[in-house]
Amino acid sequence: MRIGLVLYGNLATQSGGFLYDRLMVKYLQERGDDVEVISLPWVPYGQGLRMNLSRATQHRLTSVCPDLLLQDELAHPSLFFLNRRVKPMLNCPFIAIVHHLKSSEARPAWQNRLYRRIEKAYLRSMDGFIFNSRHTQRSVAYLIREEKPAVVAYPGGDRLSAGISREAVSARSFAEGPFRIVFLANITPRKQLHTLVAGLSSLSEEAWELLVIGSEEADPSYARSVRQQVERAGLQPQIKFLGQAPDKEVAKMLAKSHLLAVPSSYEGFGIVYPEAMGFALPVIASNAGGANEIVSHGVNGFLVNPGDTRALAKHVHDLIHDRERLHTMSIAALLTFSSQPTWAETGSSIHAFLHSFRV
Repeated sequence: MRIGLVLYGNLATQSGGFLYDRLMVKYLQERGDDVEVISLPWVPYGQGLRMNLSRATQHRLTSVCPDLLLQDELAHPSLFFLNRRVKPMLNCPFIAIVHHLKSSEARPAWQNRLYRRIEKAYLRSMDGFIFNSRHTQRSVAYLIREEKPAVVAYPGGDRLSAGISREAVSARSFAEGPFRIVFLANITPRKQLHTLVAGLSSLSEEAWELLVIGSEEADPSYARSVRQQVERAGLQPQIKFLGQAPDKEVAKMLAKSHLLAVPSSYEGFGIVYPEAMGFALPVIASNAGGANEIVSHGVNGFLVNPGDTRALAKHVHDLIHDRERLHTMSIAALLTFSSQPTWAETGSSIHAFLHSFRV
């Protein structure tokens, strides 16, 4: 099957959405599908809208001649109107991979009203959807008020984990030394590192350390502001910025840590959460979005309101001082991980769904 995949930027970009797309493409190619990636320039939203009128962009889409055209929904600004022109030319199914809707993110209401109108037009031009969570599926259904063929293919969590024994979890939970927290995400406002730092600053006298693993290049000004926040709070000895790290190094750091905290203002799902649970780490996540499909509050992690530094600090404090509870939640996280799909199972679901459109 010849498949075109339209997305912004480079498929090798380090983020959860691109990881999902990249592993999907790898699986499809291993099963014999011919996947051609059509990379559009990642430009500001307004410039992306103007690309709908670009003859060059139209030519790039129509020159592929696929049996099926996949589109990453993140590229919707450049496609919401253009799709109307190219669909009759290609005469094949258009399928969107939806990680989360831009209009679901936290921002002024007037901006989201604009984004909803554009996303609605884009999504209605699709013939089917690949969703990363039930939450994302419900968000799209609510917006377009139409039923179309779809598959919910949860992200796999087994990319990093080589397995951890219950004995190792027990030893880690009760070992002496600082309580180790990991923030694993690109440093952007949506991931809410500043909220995590603000919460931890109220626990500055406690024995904890935070490892920040992720690129600062996605939003350099925000990354600088968080570093300044850390300096003003005098937390440099406890918070380490490590930048991007190879998967093997990330795995080592997760194996030695006690908690993952990525309290995003919004996540369609959050690939990092099952990955951390593969190392028996309880998770602190936001209750805005689809994280509650893997994080059970008080069982294998905690769900907090976006920006709620007090609740975040309380949960960290409780685990620092109650290692028995930490151990129980760590084992629960490991059990949750064991119930999650592998990337091979995720790829198989997507492969079967796409081939159901084959005439």
